[in-house]
Amino acid sequence: MLGECHAHMIMDGVNYKAAVALHRDHVCEEAVRRHLKESREAGIRFVRDGGDAREVSKLARELAPEYGIEYRTPIFAIHKRGHYGGIVGHPFDDFREYETLVKRAREEGADFIKIMVSGLLDFSRAGTLTEEGLSGEEIRRMIGIAHDAGMAVMAHCNGDRTCYLTLEAGVDSLEHGFFMEEETLDLLAERGIPWFPTLSPVGNLLGCGRFPDEEVDENLDMQMERVKKAASRKACIGLGSDAGAYLVPHGKGTHDEYAYLKRTGVTDATLQKAEAYVKKVFRRN
Repeated sequence: MLGECHAHMIMDGVNYKAAVALHRDHVCEEAVRRHLKESREAGIRFVRDGGDAREVSKLARELAPEYGIEYRTPIFAIHKRGHYGGIVGHPFDDFREYETLVKRAREEGADFIKIMVSGLLDFSRAGTLTEEGLSGEEIRRMIGIAHDAGMAVMAHCNGDRTCYLTLEAGVDSLEHGFFMEEETLDLLAERGIPWFPTLSPVGNLLGCGRFPDEEVDENLDMQMERVKKAASRKACIGLGSDAGAYLVPHGKGTHDEYAYLKRTGVTDATLQKAEAYVKKVFRRN
């Protein structure tokens, strides 16, 4: 059995816009049940969602016990207005609004807080991001406010400097983490913070024709090399496929991620340690 520590039940692995449109007026229970069924049939018994703006993951958590799945969700992710994150949550303009969103998430039953502190990969140009990350002060305040509210923090984060600042600020898990360099990998291992490198959303693009294969392959190779380096430092590396992302279907995407991680030499014991950490830390106090 596998645990999926980074999923988005609102997405379907095929067409994000069409998937979200199903929930325009109300959450489409049929779609949620379909994805839960796909996960169960793939042997998945634990899912940590990355949130959405339509309360899809909230319903998924309610229904998950019927499928023998333990489910955790932030309800929605939080991002600074004008920066990446609108596809999975709500924005804030200042820290008063951020505190209000943290309070709202807690009141709506969130198990933890999900924050967005960087852009995502530019799949057409290896080694680059769609935008730079937030400042160290912004990241520290976001994490600090959530911790003060008694909530663990899951952070969407890419780019060496932004990842370093996020780890230094005391984040509880690092998601994606592309382009980390030696000093940041050292800090990752030193702090024992679980890292979910989400290899599948990159590797599964190979051959699809949407992006240049040579650029996709270079991004994948860079991330796999960093996972190998992190593993050699005995870092806590976990299984989170970003299930629901393009070409990362629920169930199958988790198995794809497992296969990528095994290619880097990450052991089952390491994956189990990361999952156990998530189950312990990413839950309501």
